[in-house]
Amino acid sequence: MPPEKKNSDGPDRTDSTEILISVPEMADGASMWRIARDSGSLDLNSSYAYLLFCRDFSRTCRLATVDGESAGFVLGYRRPDRPDCLFVWQVAVDANHRGAGISSRLLDDLVTSELEPPIRTVETTITDDNAASQALFAAFARRWGAELSTSTFITAEHFPDGHDGEPLYEIGPLDPGAPRAVPAR
Repeated sequence: MPPEKKNSDGPDRTDSTEILISVPEMADGASMWRIARDSGSLDLNSSYAYLLFCRDFSRTCRLATVDGESAGFVLGYRRPDRPDCLFVWQVAVDANHRGAGISSRLLDDLVTSELEPPIRTVETTITDDNAASQALFAAFARRWGAELSTSTFITAEHFPDGHDGEPLYEIGPLDPGAPRAVPAR
């Protein structure tokens, strides 16, 4: 049996199943919603929102598929005032596929895509108690030779429902000469 391999995406994994990354289509929205719902930790958007992301923002979203089943996704959009900035709305990986580096591969695929203008900065928000997402984006910044800064963005007082505050994480500028793929695990 091969040795177990560790990474920051979740529990240890030893399988070597091929992970396919693609631009989602509207029909993929339902499975993406289910992955977010089943995560147990993500804010669940309406199923309608996932369908619209796949239709209207598909170029800045990615879907990971393993053995013909949706295994993870990233939802993102370009900021209207900064088209070289990608705002990452949500990243999720099905519990059965955590630990295989899917989140990192999804993000790297997205920023290496042939979008015009190229993505030079990535933003996201992460609650203070979400250590996994904090580690994911810190590792992303290191891979891309970019600075990671945090600032106050949306405080708990902004939310009408008792939601924790969401600091803004800004990563950039991305180094175009940085590694183009997640190292093999």
